[in-house]
Amino acid sequence: MTNASAGKSAQHTPMMQQYLRIKAQHPDQLLFYRMGDFYELFYDDAKKAAALLDISLTARGKSAGEPIPMAGIPYHSAESYIARIVKAGESVVICEQVGDPATSKGPVAREVVRIVTPGTLSDEALLDEHQDNLLMGIARHEDHFGLALIDISSGRFSLFEVEGEDGLLAELERLRPAELLYPDDAALPETVTRRPGAHGRPPWEFEQDTAERLLCEQFNTRDLSGFGCDHLKLAICAAGCLLQYARDTQRSSLPHIRRLQVEQRDEAVILDAATRRNLELDLNLSGGRNNTLASVLDQCRTPMGSRLLRRWLHRPLRDRATLEARQDAIRWLQMPDCFDNIAEQLKPIGDMERILSRVALRSARPRDLERLRNALAILPELQQALAGTDAPHIQALANTIAEFPAEADLLARAIIDAPPVVIRDGGVIAAGYDAELDELRGLSENAGDFLLQLEARERARTDIATLKVGYNRVHGYYIEVSKAQAIDMPAEYIRRQTLKNAERYITPELKEFEDKALSAKSKALAREKQLYDELLETLAQQLLPLQEAAAGLAELDVLCNLAERAFTLDYQRPQLVEERCLQIEGGRHPVVEAVMDSPFVANDLTLDAQRHMLVITGPNMGGKSTYMRQAALITLLAHIGSYVPAEAATIGIVDRIFTRMGSSDDLAGGRSTFMVEMTETANILHNASERSLVLMDEVGRGTSTFDGLSLAWSCAEFLAREVKAFTLFATHYFELTSLPEREQGVANVHLTAVEHNDHIVFMHEVQEGPASQSYGLQVAQLAGIPSDVIRNARDKLVVLEQDSRQGEGTVSRNPAPEVPQPTGAPQQADMFVSPQPSEAELKLRELDPDDLTPRQALEQLYALKALLA
Repeated sequence: MTNASAGKSAQHTPMMQQYLRIKAQHPDQLLFYRMGDFYELFYDDAKKAAALLDISLTARGKSAGEPIPMAGIPYHSAESYIARIVKAGESVVICEQVGDPATSKGPVAREVVRIVTPGTLSDEALLDEHQDNLLMGIARHEDHFGLALIDISSGRFSLFEVEGEDGLLAELERLRPAELLYPDDAALPETVTRRPGAHGRPPWEFEQDTAERLLCEQFNTRDLSGFGCDHLKLAICAAGCLLQYARDTQRSSLPHIRRLQVEQRDEAVILDAATRRNLELDLNLSGGRNNTLASVLDQCRTPMGSRLLRRWLHRPLRDRATLEARQDAIRWLQMPDCFDNIAEQLKPIGDMERILSRVALRSARPRDLERLRNALAILPELQQALAGTDAPHIQALANTIAEFPAEADLLARAIIDAPPVVIRDGGVIAAGYDAELDELRGLSENAGDFLLQLEARERARTDIATLKVGYNRVHGYYIEVSKAQAIDMPAEYIRRQTLKNAERYITPELKEFEDKALSAKSKALAREKQLYDELLETLAQQLLPLQEAAAGLAELDVLCNLAERAFTLDYQRPQLVEERCLQIEGGRHPVVEAVMDSPFVANDLTLDAQRHMLVITGPNMGGKSTYMRQAALITLLAHIGSYVPAEAATIGIVDRIFTRMGSSDDLAGGRSTFMVEMTETANILHNASERSLVLMDEVGRGTSTFDGLSLAWSCAEFLAREVKAFTLFATHYFELTSLPEREQGVANVHLTAVEHNDHIVFMHEVQEGPASQSYGLQVAQLAGIPSDVIRNARDKLVVLEQDSRQGEGTVSRNPAPEVPQPTGAPQQADMFVSPQPSEAELKLRELDPDDLTPRQALEQLYALKALLA
């Protein structure tokens, strides 16, 4: 039976009617329906959960005459199951019992308290501590896109707009949202709508007036002018949808979302999607996290620092003042023992950013508050360590971090050391914090002592040695004496029960104790929960300054980390200039250097207004790609304010970094390897400026020799002549080495190699001028190609080179197409097609010079010349 068909019947039990009524409101999400100590799932939900979680699928009796498929998970271990479901891209609706089973008539009242979706996670167990967990909204009008982002786990809320599908895809590659919302009537590329976690929403959720009203209500403002986003209409529409979706799923007003940040595109160095992948900033080309720039740089002491570092890497800045302020901070942190001391103080801070979000959502657990207490307790000592700084940026961070003595004292008094995981079983609030709680705990824990003391006092007062205090489940607590002794009992003794040989009494003192003792444990738990909620409420009142402190701590962590990396890895401070300039002395690739056992061969790079393109030749495996990528990574690191892996560097501010490197296809999008290559090349040619850094590797190798050479030549010529961007152009087309003779600002460099006994040794050293050969067969031999194949290839190479010199080409059954030859480029035989003889060649072959008179020979010469005209 499906959920839909189940809902049509009125013959279900009252409990199943309640379940189906709630389920009808969430047809596409898994409903966790609380029953006692379990969350139960029914019908299709049960079948899906059983498959996802590898749990048993059972049946719960019958309803409407049919067995009910059922699967369940224990309440206390729900988090791990929810994490697996959300990781699979599903959403979970949490439905709790809100009524009292003791007083309920019929099924206990239940209601949805939270919806867990991939983009709205806040629980620590469900999140990757090193990765932002983003909910993104997209609104579109023609070729214009408005984007909004919410990170529920930190409270960050931002919006911006981009032009074109390429710009949209670049942002998706940068942000990698866990969940993406878009109007279901919007025409978006399949690469967007098919992303995990992407789903359409009704168009009216993106209505502008509603979005503005929701945002003003969230930030308690009359309008949005104070955020500088009035002109971003599409982004506001996306933001409104996100905010409503987040409120609905969290069943909360999201009090920790207090600001709206507008990202300005011209503030950052723009990286397209291909560039982010090729530079392997935090994901390698295989999708893993090893051997990436982030893996080398990230030694941050807090998870929030690690996340901020990745945001910096993916959004380098162009503001020189900001970058130089970061450099000054790193310089100060490199003072003796400075970064070591501060790093040790930062280590216990933990993930204060996400803890505060859970405080705001009232979902913080006792151990969250313990970590927050420890963090706040460290701040005074941290402030002392920062007090002597002469770096203005460090001073500003110290002011932002501040101290919170009242909150630190409150948590120190309220929370015990090593509290339990959850509040529901008590034992979280420290003794001495609340007198009422202490009394309730005392009653529950020391009831026996009180009764013994009461019995002793009453024996002495009544002079009845056999008086005893007892308890039974029917009548509660009592004082018992024999019938003979019951004659002269004190006036305050009230008869409670008469037995055959004894009388039982209750006194006001014992009655008061009974009322307290019988409910002391439950009252203690209730009081503790009340105190815990009040504690969260008190902390929430200081949420904004605490969030600012967390942001300051995260940035201090990143700067301290960069200082340590610069010191440990021998990175130097680059000089940032406004002029067009990229001068690197002894530059190194940060990732390759980190994984090499042998010393890395450093190389220089000089680009300026008079020398803006390098044509790079040399053997495969010789280091061309490494040399190019290290230039881009050094430039990128300079634009986050970091020191760089070089002996010295002078770097002009760039607007974009482009890469066209490697070969890959897009099977899902129906694009071949060559089509992907040409699409990426077209993006560079259309968008690069003279302020851009462009890396192009082996353009044109995905097609025939003449086509590829023509394209490579034309692209290089266009970049050199029209765009004049700083360009590193690696190629195996030796014809391109003549480009410097035709275009100003172009130079040849090559990677060196040495051949010895048919073997090759790569020197990885960059030298001026073109390479002498490509060493392709030697590289193939290194790769393990069989020796017979290598020998055959050498023989074939000799034949091809001879044919090329003689102009005869190679044998082919296909006629040679007419291909454009680059102007001024040397002729090159095509390896895949054979040129056909011209009419003049055919006439020439038919002539016999011995049979011609001088006059006839002259006439034939004129005729041949006319054929060539």
